[in-house]
Amino acid sequence: MRQTLSIASYLAVKEVWRNRGRFLLVSLVIALIILLVLFIAALGEGLGNGNREYLSKLDADLIVFQAKSDDVIAASRLGRDRLAAVRRVDGVADAAMIGTSSASLILPGDIEPLKVAMLGVEPGRTGEPNVVDGQQLNTDLASEVIIDRNTAIRSNLTIGDILTVRVTQGTRDEFFDLRIVGISDGRQFQLQPSIFVPFFTWDRIRSKSEGEVNSLTSVGNVVLVKLEDPAQLEQVSQWLVAQVSNVETATLRTAIQALPGYSAQQSTLNTQGDFTLFIGILVIGGFFQIQILQKVAQIGVLKAIGVIIMTTYALETQSLI
Repeated sequence: MRQTLSIASYLAVKEVWRNRGRFLLVSLVIALIILLVLFIAALGEGLGNGNREYLSKLDADLIVFQAKSDDVIAASRLGRDRLAAVRRVDGVADAAMIGTSSASLILPGDIEPLKVAMLGVEPGRTGEPNVVDGQQLNTDLASEVIIDRNTAIRSNLTIGDILTVRVTQGTRDEFFDLRIVGISDGRQFQLQPSIFVPFFTWDRIRSKSEGEVNSLTSVGNVVLVKLEDPAQLEQVSQWLVAQVSNVETATLRTAIQALPGYSAQQSTLNTQGDFTLFIGILVIGGFFQIQILQKVAQIGVLKAIGVIIMTTYALETQSLI
């Protein structure tokens, strides 16, 4: 058996060396296909992570949406009265409102303004990211901001700097100054770098329509809920829907899948990766099939030689007997 494997290995090495040009080209094709599969996989993971990064890192068990919002954060609108009602439900350990909007950071020099997601969070509650450098937000009314690592890298801003935000309120562009007190890890929201502002400060400086400019009502998008016992998720979810008017609940996973374009994007890229892998298998299989077919005649000759040798050996053995 060992001798057979040794001969087979010897013949294989000689075959590859004899046709080294052909095997080199096929190896390059295989390497390019593998590179393409890895590129598509990395692209899908990068785009997906850019969409879900903030939500996937939340220390929450449920998200409360406005009813009939299809679990889309941007489509949900909840007032502070709903937040108070959510906190009164049994099994809720903590609840905090978050608001989302877009803004532009005005950077010094001739640098283009940086588009960011501006999120309003409640200091000290779920939704506020933990900082890796600096300190947490102080109060709901402070003119402070936490920026995520992506924002820090792209803007060259650091702790203690004054950050200028441009938003559209009504038909005018408004500018607000905020002091950077902390930097968090990567927290992209819908493919944009993020900044985190105390909720009431966010409500004051966020982009508004003409009808919202003079409104005194604070409105957020969703309420994040942390449970006393995560095993009661289904039960608490039912209590929330029953006891709080005009709301629906979803898990973080469901909310991520409902992000605009997320599911379609991931399914498209996964399909491309699967087809590329399938094509690679066909190419490799076709190459080895052609190699085998080209050797059929040689294999037949070797078999014939083997039969002749065995016959001759048998005849000589009988003559000696």
